[in-house]
This record gives sequence, structure tokens and C-alpha cells, in this order.
Amino acid sequence: MVKKEFTNPINNETVELDECKLSKSIEDYEGRAERIPNVDKNYVDLGIQFKLAQLINSKNISFKNEIPIHVALKGHMGTGKDHDIEQFAAKLKYPYYRIPLSGEVRDVTLLGSVQLYGDGKGGTESKWQDGELTRALRGPAIVNLSELNAAGPEVLFALHSLLDRHKKLELPHGEVISLRDDCYIFGTMNPTSLRDYSGTQTLNKAFADRWVIWDKPFPDKDQLQLIFKKRYPNLQSEFSDLIIKLAIEINNSFMSDDISINIETPMSLRTIVERIPVGLDIYKNSSDPLFEAWKNFVLPHVDADDIDHYNTLWNTVVRSGPSLKPKL
Repeated sequence: MVKKEFTNPINNETVELDECKLSKSIEDYEGRAERIPNVDKNYVDLGIQFKLAQLINSKNISFKNEIPIHVALKGHMGTGKDHDIEQFAAKLKYPYYRIPLSGEVRDVTLLGSVQLYGDGKGGTESKWQDGELTRALRGPAIVNLSELNAAGPEVLFALHSLLDRHKKLELPHGEVISLRDDCYIFGTMNPTSLRDYSGTQTLNKAFADRWVIWDKPFPDKDQLQLIFKKRYPNLQSEFSDLIIKLAIEINNSFMSDDISINIETPMSLRTIVERIPVGLDIYKNSSDPLFEAWKNFVLPHVDADDIDHYNTLWNTVVRSGPSLKPKL
């Protein structure tokens, strides 16, 4: 069995987990194999994957998979919660099922239902059709129940017995599926606050008690430097240092309790490490590539009420961007 090593970025402590080896004898081998994510060569583990590996190692080795422990990552938009879990699956070569629990999702969507099919003789016959979660549970998988606190009550109650010590999912047609030892359930959620996360709500206490909830904060200065160094090793520090400083200042304002500086639009990782670099490339021949990237790739995503604060921080932190041609 191939081992994969996970390292704590703080103290270099390591933990090893077995890589998933899909058997070609399983009924849905091809479909499951297609769900193994590609490894993102630019991904930087800021510590979450190591913690997930620690938990699975403890669950499997110390407690023989007898204790049901499921982790949900809680953080604001653009902190990389889903990407962490996807890349965890990619590294271990596990089939990955991301199942958003938005308000439109019903229990039959997750579990499945009886469908009518033509029998080839002019009549019909009924057959059971697996839902997305049921399909995932029938083999090795890493399941990500995304947007946990957007799920409706019927969905939450349907999951109760799967997530507790029973580890079973009862389907409407009577079949009972047990949670396999090589199937791991995770979740993600936005904070429940006055922020504009439409459709979210405080988790039902009985459902919340079935999860260990870990915060996923915005990355700090050192973490952003690691990301830029790996993803854009040729980008001059004159650009990356200013981008990072802007991100830190804006996200500090977003998290602040001071209503005089508090804003509703954070700078997500998508903006910091994707949109701005694209803008730098497009406007690399302009006199101020960073300002053009800011104007065309950052400000259009900002709430109207936050524009003044964004502009104030730009003038305070940058005022005038580097007159260099960015190297990406």
C-alpha cells in the first residue's frame, strides 16, 4: 500500500496515510475513477490537510473506526475550504464527491428515488435510482457536504443516523447502507452572521453536534507569501508585497468590529491569487499594471457601499503601483 505524507507547516511534524487503491472489481469502477481530482501543483497546504490527516489516522489506528468523527470547515467566502478537501482527496487518490446542500436540494436528491422505466413491452417498471450521496457511499470516497448551513430540515434529519454512532443511511425503499471504513465525510460552511450569505442559517443543534467544526480564516501575510512564491515564483516583490498588504488591510477591515471601518466585501483568495495576476498580465504594458488590475479585476466585485473604503486603502497602501513590467 502506497503511503502519502502530510507535514505540519509550523513544526514539520508528519503523519502518513494509505493512498486509495480502487479495485476494478467494484461495480462503478469507471465512474468512481473519473471522480479522483487532479493534483493542483500550485496548492499550498496551510495546515488544514495535516490536521485532516491527523484526524483520519487517529480515527483509523487508535480508535479502529469505532468513533464517528466528521469535520466541517467554517470560513468566509474565498478562504479555500472546498479546495482544501478536494486536494486532500487528490493527494490520496480518493474519488471526490462535492455535494452542495443548497436550499433547492431535497432528501430525494441526496438519497435517491424510485423511477419508472419502459419495460420494452409497452409497459413500465419501477427501479431504484441512487442519489448523489447514496452513490458516493457505495465505495471508497471522500464526501464534501458543502454549504452545510444552507440545508433544509428534511435533509438534515435524513443525515442524522449516518453521522452518529449508527453510521447507517436508511433509504426510502428499505435498503440500509452502512458507512464504509474507506469513506470519509467532511463539510464546509460559511459563518452564520449578518453577512450577506443568502440562505444560510444557524445549524440545528442536533445536527451540529454530529460535527467537529474548525475555523478556516483568511490567510495571513506569511501564508500569502508562501502562496505567491509557489504560484508566481517570477513575480517581482514590488507587486506581490503590495497585493498582500492590500489583502491583509482589506480583510482586517472586513473582520473588524469597528463600524467606522467595517466593510462587507472581503478580498478572497480567488481575487488575490487569480484575478489580480490575470489583470497584471493583461495590462503588463501599461504605465501602472497594478492599478489597472485593481480597477478592472477587483473593484467590479466590491459592494457599492465599500468602494470608498477600498479606494482609501489603495491610496494609503499603494497610491501609485510599480512602473515595472510584471513577470508571471
